[in-house]
Amino acid sequence: MPDSSQYRVLKRVRPWQGAYFYQKSEAIYQLTYAFCRRFLPAFGDRTVDQMVQAARSCKQNIVEGVEDGTTSSEMHLKLLGVARASLQELRQDFHDYLDAHHLSTWTPSHPRFAHMQSYCKQHNQLTDYEPYFEQWNDEEMANTAITLCHQVDTMLSNHLRTLEREFVEQGGIKERMYAARTGYRHAQEQELQALRSEVARMKKILEDHGIEY
Repeated sequence: MPDSSQYRVLKRVRPWQGAYFYQKSEAIYQLTYAFCRRFLPAFGDRTVDQMVQAARSCKQNIVEGVEDGTTSSEMHLKLLGVARASLQELRQDFHDYLDAHHLSTWTPSHPRFAHMQSYCKQHNQLTDYEPYFEQWNDEEMANTAITLCHQVDTMLSNHLRTLEREFVEQGGIKERMYAARTGYRHAQEQELQALRSEVARMKKILEDHGIEY
């Protein structure tokens, strides 16, 4: 019988825990939570809830999107798109904070910009950032968050382009199910035909030797 394992319906999806964009999104969430606790009012400011929820939405939609990606390419694309939208909202909130408090948004001309960019690019784990949550001032935390948001957004954008290309080439689960069924049946037919040919060959050998069967 044909090996059914070669006719895959469920997609192989890289575990979300190992994805750099997930690891950075976890750092963003915890950094945002610490930032709001330290620098925004505990009560009466809706910005706190908005920022924390946007950061959480990004992280959770990555998890759900990757998990759902084994069965639904459409849901995978949709949820990672939601994660990007949440990230962009959060990034704007950090920009608004800097503007409202007359603090600097670090650009390439800023003396600390290059080091911050390099550190964020090379470090993905929450443990790389957590020790600084009580040390950085609000300008440092906000600019680090903006940089991480930008990097995760770029990673998600690239990942989504790959998923879109795979969807166009391979289709969704219905197409994969059809291809799996068709391929399996074709393999069965080929194997049956091979068995028939072998039986006919053996009969001919027996007949040539005058052996009854």
